[in-house]
Amino acid sequence: MTRALPAFASPPSLQPAFDVVVDELVYQLKHCFSGLHSLYIAGSVARLEALPGRSDLNVTMVVSKPLEVSEQAILTSITSRVESQYPQVTAINMTIILKREVLDIAMIFKWGFWLKHCCTCVYGDDLSSRFGCFEPSWDIGKAMNDDLVDQLNDYRRKIMATRVVSHYLGFCQEVAKKMIWSCYSLVFHRSGKLALSLEQAAQQFLLYYPQHEVSIERLFLLDSGQQVPKKAVLFMINGFGQWIVSEFDKIERKIG
Repeated sequence: MTRALPAFASPPSLQPAFDVVVDELVYQLKHCFSGLHSLYIAGSVARLEALPGRSDLNVTMVVSKPLEVSEQAILTSITSRVESQYPQVTAINMTIILKREVLDIAMIFKWGFWLKHCCTCVYGDDLSSRFGCFEPSWDIGKAMNDDLVDQLNDYRRKIMATRVVSHYLGFCQEVAKKMIWSCYSLVFHRSGKLALSLEQAAQQFLLYYPQHEVSIERLFLLDSGQQVPKKAVLFMINGFGQWIVSEFDKIERKIG
């Protein structure tokens, strides 16, 4: 019998090195955006497992109205300034979503699951309280990767275009993380286990697809920040990335 997953256990406080970063970001955002509804963090910072100088900050920003062009520029400026001011975070990855989309029943398997099981609220009205706990399902795995093709194409374009090494390494880490999480989504409905780290996600995937161990090792190499030739990275995106996309299509045809 499938059991509901536990809600994310929000910590009473964050690690001191990262608490100051989150506090500064919250302060800046709430004073600059009248349409800000709530803020959430996920990943190693939320799990209290972040490493200074090694971990990024994953932020979901829920807004009551779409950001105007000028506000998008302000947001970029704020994140860049906080990144430069606090080197303990390698990057701040912002996801902007409208409140009405979060509460849209059609998006429940994406945003409902994300806020309930993967995030902790650090500002505003915690929308995770609007959702019950979810059971592992293909609907969740599929919803969390509804933009996979677009993301892979976007990373391919960025990697091909950039000539700045730091940007290149950042893109490589981001696409590696995305591909590992997508691999985990392929088996989430079968494993029934909630992975909260890349290592856990990879372990669950390899239980069902052990033949792809080398590909997973290569993705972890990219995530480590070690510089790899562009040709090799593009080969991974075009080859293994396309396999992931095809496997999603295959499972969808089987399960529906």
